[in-house]
Amino acid sequence: MLSLDQVRGFVTVAEEGHFGRAAARLQITQPPLSRQIQKLEREVGVRLLDRTQRGVVLTPAGRVFLAEAQRLLALAQAAPDTARRVAAGELGTVRIGFTAVSGFWVLGQILNQLEAALPSVELVLNEMVSSAQIDDLRSGRLDLALARPPIDATEFSSRLVHQEPLVVALPAAHPLAAEPGPLSVAGLAGAALLRYSPDQARYFADLTGRVLAPVAYTSTHYLTQIHTMVGLVAAGRGVALVPSSATHLKLDGVRFRPLAEHADYPVELHAVWRRAAVNPALLSIVALLDRLRLDA
Repeated sequence: MLSLDQVRGFVTVAEEGHFGRAAARLQITQPPLSRQIQKLEREVGVRLLDRTQRGVVLTPAGRVFLAEAQRLLALAQAAPDTARRVAAGELGTVRIGFTAVSGFWVLGQILNQLEAALPSVELVLNEMVSSAQIDDLRSGRLDLALARPPIDATEFSSRLVHQEPLVVALPAAHPLAAEPGPLSVAGLAGAALLRYSPDQARYFADLTGRVLAPVAYTSTHYLTQIHTMVGLVAAGRGVALVPSSATHLKLDGVRFRPLAEHADYPVELHAVWRRAAVNPALLSIVALLDRLRLDA
């Protein structure tokens, strides 16, 4: 089995082209250095150096072995520092889940700030609905979720990272689209509303259900993704309640009006992680969450 001393000795001899100079550089005498190289050649099974009256030259096999040996020494030299950086949470990988709507605006801001603070931590993204994120946190396939409530506080830790209001998305030709100012929930009475799937979009289904409880309306479509909902609004298929970040989609044929009662129904996005998590890079990100500064 090769030792690092043997490899280091070979590299030094190859770089100096002379046993005496290499021994002086390594601060050892020449005989033990010669024995190291002989043992190395026996372990490798080929001659790596040709001895000449003026010094040594590399054999063809030696030239190839030198490149690999230099790489091995560089890795060995970097390994302790790498281990220290991983333990300190400065280096590593964090697998992050996120909802589609957070990708419209908020996700990019979060990633930019995390990467600026932790440039050597790799962030691996997975787009999925909140319930799937929680399942993947539980199984260990995700380290961090950017998900909607509710959150089981006995199993997970969480931090509110963003809050935004609901707005009303209307087809451009809708009579309410051209009116100025906020639109009251009462103004939606009798409207054809696009609704959220209670299975795949439970958070938004529950939230908008509370908003719309005082009014009567009709509904034919139950949807999961915000961009699909806004696309159907543009096609004139109905009116929808969506988070304000959906305005960044900027689809033709859609007008957005603030919801007058928006303060009573904020849309929340939480960072969620397992209480038992031990990934140092994740813990470094968690420590940064309270310092995130996100635009609306």
